[in-house]
Amino acid sequence: MAFVNKKNKNANMKLHNVKSHLWVFVNALIDNPAFDSQTKETLTTRQGSFGSKCELSSDFLKKVEKSSVIDNVLSWADFKLSKELKKTDGSKKSRISGIPKLEDANEAGGKDSHKCTLILTEGDSAKALAMSGIAVVGRDYYGVFPLRGKLLNVREANHKQIMDNAEIQNIKQILGLQHGKQYDSTKGLRYGHLMIMTDQDHDGSHIKGLLINFIHSFWPSLLKVPSFLVEFITPIIKATRGQTTKSFYTLPEYEEWRNNLGASASSWTIKYYKGLGTSTAKEGRKYFEDITEHKKDFLWVDDQDGNHIELAFSKKRIADRKQWLTNFQPGTYIDQRDKHVKYSDFINKELILFSMADLQRSIPSMVDGLKPGQRKILFCSFKRNFVKEAKVAQFSGYVSEHSAYHHGEQSLAGTIIGMAQNFVGSNNINLMYPSGQFGTRAQGGKDAASPRYIFTKLSHITRSIFPKDDDILLNYLNEDGQSIEPTWYMPILPMVLVNGSEGIGTGWSTYIPNYNPRDILANLRRLLNGESTVPMHPWYRGFKGSIEKTVNTKVAGSTYTVTGIIEVLDNTTLRITELPIRRWTQDYKDYLESLAPDTKNKDKVPFIEDVTCQGDNEDVYIQFTLSEKNMNIAMEEGLVKKFKLTTTIGTSNMHLFDSDGKIRKYDTPEQILEEFCHLRLEFYCKRKEALLKSIKLDLKKLENKVRFIRCVVDNEIIVNNRKRADLFLELRQKNFDPFPKKKKRAEPAAVGALEEEENEESPEAAGAEPSDYEYLLSMSIGTLTLEKIQELNAEKQKLVDDVEELENMSPKSLWLKDLDAFEKELDVLDQMDLAEELQREKRINAGKKGGSKAAPKKPRKKAASKKLDSDTEDDDFEPAVAKRGAQPKKTSSKANDSASEDGDYVAAENQKKQSKKASAHVDEEVDMPSLKDRLAAFNISDSSPDHSAMETEVTELTEQQNENKATEGASKRGGRKKASSSLATIPSDVDEEVLEVQAQKKGRGRKPAAVVKPKAPAAARKRAPAQGKVTQKKIDEMLKATEDNNTSASSPEKKVRKMRSSPFNKKSGSILQRGSTASASSGTTVEASPPSGSSAEPVGAAQPRRTARATKKPIYISDSDPEDEVELIDDSDFDADGDSDE
Repeated sequence: MAFVNKKNKNANMKLHNVKSHLWVFVNALIDNPAFDSQTKETLTTRQGSFGSKCELSSDFLKKVEKSSVIDNVLSWADFKLSKELKKTDGSKKSRISGIPKLEDANEAGGKDSHKCTLILTEGDSAKALAMSGIAVVGRDYYGVFPLRGKLLNVREANHKQIMDNAEIQNIKQILGLQHGKQYDSTKGLRYGHLMIMTDQDHDGSHIKGLLINFIHSFWPSLLKVPSFLVEFITPIIKATRGQTTKSFYTLPEYEEWRNNLGASASSWTIKYYKGLGTSTAKEGRKYFEDITEHKKDFLWVDDQDGNHIELAFSKKRIADRKQWLTNFQPGTYIDQRDKHVKYSDFINKELILFSMADLQRSIPSMVDGLKPGQRKILFCSFKRNFVKEAKVAQFSGYVSEHSAYHHGEQSLAGTIIGMAQNFVGSNNINLMYPSGQFGTRAQGGKDAASPRYIFTKLSHITRSIFPKDDDILLNYLNEDGQSIEPTWYMPILPMVLVNGSEGIGTGWSTYIPNYNPRDILANLRRLLNGESTVPMHPWYRGFKGSIEKTVNTKVAGSTYTVTGIIEVLDNTTLRITELPIRRWTQDYKDYLESLAPDTKNKDKVPFIEDVTCQGDNEDVYIQFTLSEKNMNIAMEEGLVKKFKLTTTIGTSNMHLFDSDGKIRKYDTPEQILEEFCHLRLEFYCKRKEALLKSIKLDLKKLENKVRFIRCVVDNEIIVNNRKRADLFLELRQKNFDPFPKKKKRAEPAAVGALEEEENEESPEAAGAEPSDYEYLLSMSIGTLTLEKIQELNAEKQKLVDDVEELENMSPKSLWLKDLDAFEKELDVLDQMDLAEELQREKRINAGKKGGSKAAPKKPRKKAASKKLDSDTEDDDFEPAVAKRGAQPKKTSSKANDSASEDGDYVAAENQKKQSKKASAHVDEEVDMPSLKDRLAAFNISDSSPDHSAMETEVTELTEQQNENKATEGASKRGGRKKASSSLATIPSDVDEEVLEVQAQKKGRGRKPAAVVKPKAPAAARKRAPAQGKVTQKKIDEMLKATEDNNTSASSPEKKVRKMRSSPFNKKSGSILQRGSTASASSGTTVEASPPSGSSAEPVGAAQPRRTARATKKPIYISDSDPEDEVELIDDSDFDADGDSDE
């Protein structure tokens, strides 16, 4: 079987198939043989009772391999496959059915079928264009069938793949093809011509090649039939100027035309036709009206045509294909003026463009470590100055528009997500910032949210890697008439080593591990100091396992073993805290669960008994138990090996494009580093020259401005009441330097320029125009002063200092300066990672203990629990802020919110204890405190019958205080939208009438309730008439007492707002009780002490709310401002549930 599969992997042979082609004669001595009959034809003794074993030598097996037995088996296999394929053959018949989306020609399968043409289109949109054109040539001799994507490469495909491919079976039925038949003409087919109509881009060329490969694999004789296979070409680019239109059918052809035009090419309007769907129905009809111009016949010349087809598609020709791509010369294309296209020319001049583009999309550049899609994203990020977050879906559209990206935006969005990922095993330094769910190590990034839900921007460290000063030195590409990304960027260190890369292209693949950026920095400094580099080893940010170099003589380069972490807790328990790189957590958990008991399959013998996971998306924490017997088995085999906690990575396949765009293999990361170092130093020389030139231009412009202002101030140049033309001539005569404005380009010449920067200026010695002195004549009148001269001279001196400093710096010094700045950014990144790691450890440890905090001795009250949750949630994102209305001495350690989770908990518990302490008196005594005590916090100055003392009104806040309240409210999260108090403190400098509040005992203060706008008027709560009269009488007696208290002096710390009486209905209910309750529930301590020596009684606490009452109710407390209300919240210690806690 091994020999058969070696020669033909697709034979799909079974053991009994091979046995039927073999006779093996064995001469052996069997003890006590048993036969089925007296003739002794069949031995029935069991094999185990033979007493000996027949072992075939390797020499015997080699002789069998060289014999005709293998060929006979393979011939039988081919016959069997051909017999099955013939079941799907087509036939020449006039009508066929059951093929979706087929638009059959009327004469197909008839006597004139050899005149018919089947048009195979690339998708449904191309079919719509073909149907528009068929309206011109008619349906009798033209049929259309759309292909779904790319056809299967059948050359090495197995039998099952071919049989299951619906496209192949449909084409056979439509054309009437019969497997294995030799065709000298097309008279036996339903169609005499097969026309390929695809997009004119590289992927369209690949589809053409796959169709040619399909016909050549099964019916090579058909390719020799003249005009059987044709292609329909459409323009890929149209250039328009006025009424003149030029069409280009290949990109190199357009590039050659554009380069020949030079600067005049900007006068043409360029339109790129990404696909056939870009053309309108009118254009489609125009194409078919001149069908002979758009139709090209494929021509078979000799057997070399077939050899080139095999070269491009056979897996056996990989080495030849690499050489084929190495010999590629840029600028190669097919001359579309020829009416015939040789198959060899198609392979070498058109299909090779797809192979090179596929290779460039798959393998990054050694210089910047980026693939074209990633480079376009970075280009647009720099162009947009992408420092404010935007949705990934929106930004991908921006990139597609501004970088001439001609593929799907969904693919581009996936690339953006990949550049922003920062979980273990992804990027060591993510160039884009992930705001949202960009994927985790749980599923290797596949669990990222949809691009329309997540946001991104440039990471803060990116610009330190790609300095803006280098942007003007790069070679920017031009496509569709717009300037796009450069050939490559020039970072300050090789990013291909920092973030690694992998990809599979045509002929080549690549895999480069990640390395530690600090190791790279150290080696770069060694190279700059003339020292030798130190060998570097793979490193992944956040990985806790081990990466050890192993000896492997079979492959070139180095091989490393990556090992996770497994710990033995006891005789039956193991814990895994790290997995190997690129082994994702969810996949590994599925693997462990496959070893655990299966409730659906009770016959399964599990190796482990139970699996528990306590880690998160960043950290691994998997604990499982197994029997002592299985533990011993695992220990003998090795825990790491038994539970698959090792992987290997190597450096034997490091292929990259060098700075010249040629594919190269690198043996070590140090080799990449050294080549990068030479190139980077050259660019620092160029940068120094460019910066000096730019600064000197700015210096020259400042000198001209200073001179111009002096001339105006000294009346040497008169600017008022003169024509601009006369001023221009005078400036020219006085030898002021002109700075012509460059014409605005379709796209910025340098990516570093922002979109808002439109025009740049550069001095020219001759050919000056009036606009060249606009930098002088556009100066405002306010700048024509001696003060402005002094300011410009200061700027001039700074530029002179910059020039002197830059001239004294060497290219190596510039590089070292950039490396130091990058290292500082790296330190910030490490500190952030350390802080996140500490937080994750806290969460994991909390999960182990079943909770992050110890349970309090007494049950937590419902309202307090709500407040704790709210505060904790907000304080994760906001700094601690002191509560309004609190005394400084009391709120410094208790009332302030803590930034940490532990601080939130402690602060909330302290508040809770303080509230419980204040409420102890209420819980012990059921009687309501005296009305006088409960009114101590209010100032009611009117007791007329028209104004009920049962409602009060808060004095209106000043406009500034309202703004302060609004600012404070806006800064808090939605979880803090509860009112805090009905009282508010006021500064000592506010001239208002104040009263002194009677002192409370320490720790028994109540927070003032905030004044909140009402949502709806509160319904008055009715009381019994008799009770209302008694209460009103008591309040009237208190009014005079409270007015007398207003005359006493008050310290600024003890001032509260004066309260006026409210003209509400007298039956509105006990508002003072609810006001006190709101104060208690607001969570901020307010204390007002009496003057020294006073023996005032403490203010009593409010009566507990009745369980039948609503826990939240807005109540009006002002007649002048009916929109103001106090919202009572259910966070008081005196609620119905809280009564049972004490």
